[in-house]
Amino acid sequence: MVKKSAVTPMMKELWAHLFKKPATSKYPLVKAEVPDGFRGRQVYDINLCISCGLCARDCPAKAIEMVEVDGKRRPLFHLDLCIFCYQCADSCPRNAIKSSTFFELATTNKSDLVVKPEATSQKSEGEKP
Repeated sequence: MVKKSAVTPMMKELWAHLFKKPATSKYPLVKAEVPDGFRGRQVYDINLCISCGLCARDCPAKAIEMVEVDGKRRPLFHLDLCIFCYQCADSCPRNAIKSSTFFELATTNKSDLVVKPEATSQKSEGEKP
């Protein structure tokens, strides 16, 4: 009768991987680094916008809606519809829409995925709120 080895293949595999570096990262504790050219959440600068509407017209996903803010039509971004192609940024003649590296968009509330244009403040610098 042949004597079986006391070390099973599973134990060999366990021993081989016990001291190896983990294959996964500790994401919530250590922020992930995004590569160059990453397309994250849009950054919109209302002061550069000229209300032309080219961003909404050229959006293939129809994720941009023009809304009235301070008497001008401004883009409202629906990130739940957005495919992050950045055609809106390419179409903008004044570079009012830029990319960012922010990618943590998970939410249970769909209204959190709407980027609303904020009204510009009409206060002078010497005025207090």
